[in-house]
Amino acid sequence: MCSLHVLAISLLGHLKGAHMKEHSALTLLHTHIKHSLKFFSTETSGVQSIPEFVAGALVDEVQIGDFNSVRGAELKKDWIKFFEDHPQHLEWYSLQSNDSHHFFKATIKTLRQRFNQTEGVHIIQRMNGCEWNNETGEINGFNLYSYDGEDLLALDLQTLTWITPKPQAVLTKLRWDAQKTRLELNKNFLGYRCPEFLKEYLQYGRSFLQTAVLPSVSLLQKTPSSPISCHATGFYPDRGLMFWRKDGEEIHEGVDPGEILPNNDGTFQLSVDLKLSSVTPEDWQRYDCVFQLSGVNEDIITKLDKTAIRTNWTGSIQIPDIVKVLGLGLSLFCLSISVLL
Repeated sequence: MCSLHVLAISLLGHLKGAHMKEHSALTLLHTHIKHSLKFFSTETSGVQSIPEFVAGALVDEVQIGDFNSVRGAELKKDWIKFFEDHPQHLEWYSLQSNDSHHFFKATIKTLRQRFNQTEGVHIIQRMNGCEWNNETGEINGFNLYSYDGEDLLALDLQTLTWITPKPQAVLTKLRWDAQKTRLELNKNFLGYRCPEFLKEYLQYGRSFLQTAVLPSVSLLQKTPSSPISCHATGFYPDRGLMFWRKDGEEIHEGVDPGEILPNNDGTFQLSVDLKLSSVTPEDWQRYDCVFQLSGVNEDIITKLDKTAIRTNWTGSIQIPDIVKVLGLGLSLFCLSISVLL
């Protein structure tokens, strides 16, 4: 299970970018994909300069709004009308956020004792929500907690018990396991209410949620002996696939695939490296890099061409700065995370 502490940091990139560039947006040609509604909440103790509690909700990685313990809820522009037409949703979110704030405060107090810690700065975070595949109907719920940047507890919805990797959290696990009413509420929310919320949001937001943005693709190389990196940046949503081909066939030998990372503007980036030791000079023309975006029937194909490589070892062309983001493991939220449980 990934650390939610680092997850919060990675979120900052795409929480800031709620709007895609209109000139490069494409309507998705099909929507047989997995959709998600995710809630994030963070309680911090020992830090006076930020709200103790911040929370957020994302539909398909698009922020709805945010809540904090100082100013309450604030909605993103695209979602204001929905919550005006459905005030019970906003009331529910505000109530859940306030309840979570008090629950988290008490939990931090308990965990400090369990971990034999002084007061100082401590952080508890929760990520919960659901995924729904609109083709198969499959629903998956999740509820994960982290404490001071490390995994703490996760709910097993099959057995309705909590799992912990921390000996210090065993007493908390046993206490939560004994709270049968709370477990049933979790099961009901994650398995039924959350998917219903998600379907409502998808219906309302179909005009701006189901858009795709194609990336710009470049060939990058640090030194003449370095692998060649096929780098795609600026795509949306985060369902991209990229690979190298030889003579039109996908290859794996000498290929080092990267992972999808968020940019600061709400889009994503992905790289896949090709080791030149596996490519003879006369064979360069037989290779190309392919980028595919879920829902778009248009591949971006980039030929392996020496003249197209961007590098910094000639001194004339500089490799652009690429946003470095920690993967799924994540740190302390900044102030702008969305409406939460």
